Amino acid sequence: MDFSELVKTRQSDRKYSDKPVEKEKIMQCLETTRFSPSANNSQPWKFVVVDEHNLKEMVASSASGLGMNKFTHQAPVIVALVIEKMNGMARIGSALKKKDYSLIDIGIAANQFCLQAAELGLGTCIIGWFDEKKVKKIIGVERRKRVPLLITLGYSEAKRREKSRKTLEEISSWNKY
Repeated sequence: MDFSELVKTRQSDRKYSDKPVEKEKIMQCLETTRFSPSANNSQPWKFVVVDEHNLKEMVASSASGLGMNKFTHQAPVIVALVIEKMNGMARIGSALKKKDYSLIDIGIAANQFCLQAAELGLGTCIIGWFDEKKVKKIIGVERRKRVPLLITLGYSEAKRREKSRKTLEEISSWNKY
């Protein structure tokens, strides 16, 4: 499938089959993500793949509070993104420009992971609503580090949805705001 079709195909899936995800496919998603661009090639991320059933269920429970994200229990895999320390140049640039480049970099890497998964026939959903403190304890992330995102991964049973997007005129302009 060409890139434009891939981007239009990828969606946030919230219904998964119980079919296990092949390790080779997970590895391909990680390998593609390894080549994500980042500020000063800092690569400030670590992807923690949680596929052991009991641990995955504990992570899913941390994301399904207040009636949110109950579907996480269906996904056979949940991937936690951990922000790692940026290299010196990226830290300096981040401080001088008052922009957290690591969050930008994590977003790019998460998107590449999800696009690769879609190309392999897998569904994903990026989740920001979860108990980060619990997730860190479950997967052994030290207290001072952050886990800004989780990604569910599995064979989707969700129907492809028509995407509703703003017009080009609403999201872009030329030469001036």
